Amino acid sequence: MRNNLLSGLFKSRIFPILLVNFIGILGYSIVVPILIFIVQDFGGNGFIYGVLGATYPFFQFIGAPILGRLSDRVGRKKVLIVSQVGTFIAWSLFLLAFLLPENMLWSQDNQSTGRYVMTLPLAVIFIARMFDGFTGGNVSVANAYMSDISDDENRSSNFGKMGASTSLGFVLGPALAGILASTVLGATLPLILAALISLIAIFVIVFRLQESVPCVVDTKNVSLRNIRRFFQVEHKDCFTEGELKAQGEEQKSWKAVLKLPGIPLLYAIYFLTFFAFSLFYAGLPIYASDYLDWTASALGIFLAYSSLIMVLVQGPVLSRLSKIISSHALVLIGSFCLGISFMALSTENILQLYAANTLLSIGNGLMWPSFLSILSGIGTKSFQGAIQGYGTSMGSIASMLGLLVGGTLFVGIGSLVFTVGGVVFLIITLLMTIHRFGTRKKRMQAERERWPVPRA
Repeated sequence: MRNNLLSGLFKSRIFPILLVNFIGILGYSIVVPILIFIVQDFGGNGFIYGVLGATYPFFQFIGAPILGRLSDRVGRKKVLIVSQVGTFIAWSLFLLAFLLPENMLWSQDNQSTGRYVMTLPLAVIFIARMFDGFTGGNVSVANAYMSDISDDENRSSNFGKMGASTSLGFVLGPALAGILASTVLGATLPLILAALISLIAIFVIVFRLQESVPCVVDTKNVSLRNIRRFFQVEHKDCFTEGELKAQGEEQKSWKAVLKLPGIPLLYAIYFLTFFAFSLFYAGLPIYASDYLDWTASALGIFLAYSSLIMVLVQGPVLSRLSKIISSHALVLIGSFCLGISFMALSTENILQLYAANTLLSIGNGLMWPSFLSILSGIGTKSFQGAIQGYGTSMGSIASMLGLLVGGTLFVGIGSLVFTVGGVVFLIITLLMTIHRFGTRKKRMQAERERWPVPRA
């Protein structure tokens, strides 16, 4: 039975995008547990680590809407290729930093930033993160792709599988980082593997992924060296005149997307979710290194355990729950669990930390795929690239602010920064309740208009 399920998954249309997502997350997560140590080795501190973390989402905020709207016009596949090529170049620049002399560019020591030295390798790492962020629209485009090939019956299940592939990448990545970083090559080996993984992702997209955008015919045998021909696209005559007008770029502006029903509130939830998690990711490495005296391996195991729980929740558990519980209800349950778990993280007791981590992973596994399922059901397929792109931008702004605020708050209040994140998730629970009742009210109103009660 299990073999039949796996065989069906490998042959399904969603498998290539799941594989692409898994490979991309694996390459990224390999570096997560060791990044704080790399920054410190090259002269940085907690402040610089926070700024570096905010660099990626800031440039992703600029690039994601551009790539999202472009994917609506020229196809998801081509944009995913461009994004992955950018990731490979970024990891190559990251590796270059280890070959450069540690020349000091400037230094600073005050109460706001602490003491740090900006060295040449650290500056190159910043450039690498900028480049990767600008071309980092792969998440929004992958979500738009999943929306293209999903319907109302399998939407929640498919996004659960997407979340499971993400979590599986986070399981193996930190574990590999801990093992590879302990070798003679140190942090260099995980970075080499990250670059190779991003290169593999390019080949998977080129040879395994089918285009999903309707009315776009993929141009075959087109060399990547010819950018103009690469983005050349042929449209089938399969839309009505009104639908073609709706695809125009002027119809997919920020203001136009915000006019879609429910989008403003959903974007607010998108923003707050990323903000809360950024507080967590800003504080956890510093907390683990300075307060708990953990090594990179210990932090990697903690993160891998979290991701393993999410694989189980987002895979078989969510596939079954989504058939009997609505996506709105799953988001409510998940966000409430996240709020409680964040508040329980402010401890140095290892058992309580892992208990909080378990609840956090269950909450995240239930909430985020279900939320993406709701978001992907808004608007038409021709709008999904724009919707997901602007959503990613909201997440990017929130990540940037959360990492900067999280690092600053941690200096002042320590692990209580996790409690702040917990309060944010309780606010999200309230907002999702409002959205659920609003959606139900509109549905009932639409039913009354469709089937009016006859007058006596």
